[in-house]
Amino acid sequence: MSRRDQGCEKEHWGSSVGVVLAVAGGAIGLGNFLRFPGQVATYGGGAFMIPYFVSMLIVAIPLALSEWALGRNGGRRGYHSQPAIYRAAGNGKTFWGVCGGVCSLAPLVICMYYVFIESWCLLYALQYLGGCLRPIGLEFSFFPTLDAGLKLGDSAAYESFFADFVGMNGDGSLFDFSTSPLLLATLACALANFALIYCGISKGIERFCKIATPLLLLCAVSVILRVATLGNPTGVEGQSFVDGLGFMWNPSRPILDESGAVVGQTSAWTALANPEVWLAATSQIFFSTSICLCAITSYASYVKPKKDIALSGLTAVAANEFCEVALGGLMTIPAAIMFLGVAAAGSFESSFAMGFVVLPNVFGLTPGGEIFGFLFFSLLFLAGLTSSISLVQPTVALTQEAFRWSRGCSVAATLAVNLVGIGIVCWFTRNLAALDSFDFWLANFTPFVFALLQTCLVAWVWGTDKMAAELDRGAKIRLPRCLGFVVKFVSAPYLAIIFALWLWNNLGARLAGVAEDGAARVSLAFIGFLTAALIVVSLKAARRWRREEEDAERAKQERRIEGCGTALKR
Repeated sequence: MSRRDQGCEKEHWGSSVGVVLAVAGGAIGLGNFLRFPGQVATYGGGAFMIPYFVSMLIVAIPLALSEWALGRNGGRRGYHSQPAIYRAAGNGKTFWGVCGGVCSLAPLVICMYYVFIESWCLLYALQYLGGCLRPIGLEFSFFPTLDAGLKLGDSAAYESFFADFVGMNGDGSLFDFSTSPLLLATLACALANFALIYCGISKGIERFCKIATPLLLLCAVSVILRVATLGNPTGVEGQSFVDGLGFMWNPSRPILDESGAVVGQTSAWTALANPEVWLAATSQIFFSTSICLCAITSYASYVKPKKDIALSGLTAVAANEFCEVALGGLMTIPAAIMFLGVAAAGSFESSFAMGFVVLPNVFGLTPGGEIFGFLFFSLLFLAGLTSSISLVQPTVALTQEAFRWSRGCSVAATLAVNLVGIGIVCWFTRNLAALDSFDFWLANFTPFVFALLQTCLVAWVWGTDKMAAELDRGAKIRLPRCLGFVVKFVSAPYLAIIFALWLWNNLGARLAGVAEDGAARVSLAFIGFLTAALIVVSLKAARRWRREEEDAERAKQERRIEGCGTALKR
């Protein structure tokens, strides 16, 4: 075993289906079923879908395929971490290794609050399960003040319960174990994530995703079928399933007055002329497809050199978009419109309000709602878990390659760092300030920066011809030859324009908020510390990689000289 591979055992995916399910499972997350429906409803329904599909075609697909090519190229050289993969594509330049290290920040921090949200889904699912089991005498509740199930009466009660549940009314409230099981549930979710990672690529991640991804799809289809067969449950005109679909997908929106009466319609052209709609659509594409979050490159690096990645990459993107557009779009807003009416649309813009206030209210009004509440939150938990393990793997690979640690030591070190971040998120829960800060900087701001860096690396340093050659290696389909042109002359300018507009509209207000919010300052300081640590680790690793490459080249020349000497003697 070479020095490069010491402490970093050779691993590969067991099958092509396994890697597709793992990548798709990593991309199919909470954003598909919570964030996407809220974005569509907030930014114009069908009008939002136009920039959404434009972004998918010229950003998501080209960048996802470039990540598959980058990852497998690094994997063929024995690398699985983002700094090593970027450095290999960047002609051995330390600068690109450092860029890869900084890019590793996003999945590391996102995982810290993603695990927290997973625990919400887990406890909601178990609370509904207690109500489902009531008829056979196994009723249970995780909350002292609630009966099994989750029937609270009205929207205000669900909203109040959720605020208390996540500690929105005061920092540190979750650390009272006598009243809140949420901290213990968060710890359990964190341990579950790292236990799966510890088991390895094929025996841990792949094996779990082969079970979890089909299961979450089954849960989603079950909930959709129930919603679609309810007809018009309230008997109120304008609140049928078809009306819900109309609200979701029509390019014009009803305008309501203070009493909830419809007084007009919005224009699709007005929505498309709003830069905020294009910003929201592109951000959603980043969030939902997991591009520029290191997960795809890390997973692709474990694909065997002669296995297909072109068809696998397209299949993973298509599976994610199906889950987001078809499943996520059909199970949420139509159900809410059917029971609560168009007047409830004011709650749709918040992902958390949609998932943990509006829909529990809907399930409380639905016949058999406890069963479908259990299925829905089980779906969210599985989707969250498959996503968060994809976010953990890049950091584990980085510590393995940077320090030559075994997988067990790397998993333990990454868990320790994550627990610090999880502790910050769980302590600063007033108005979810720490979670909001982590989400803003790592799920909205940095993906644009990392996408521009990666596009420059692929288009002008590594080269789109090498990207195309890597995608063609073992490919089961032939991709369009214009893919490189799109990456270089379409994706890059589009991202630059969108990012400039995004900064113009959002950055000033966010910086002003940081100056006034102590939790935001602590969160940003923690992010800064992690960034500095990743830069140091990347520099240290890059120096060792350079020495190893020089040693390997020197040994190669010595063997060549010895071979020439032997030939002359003969």
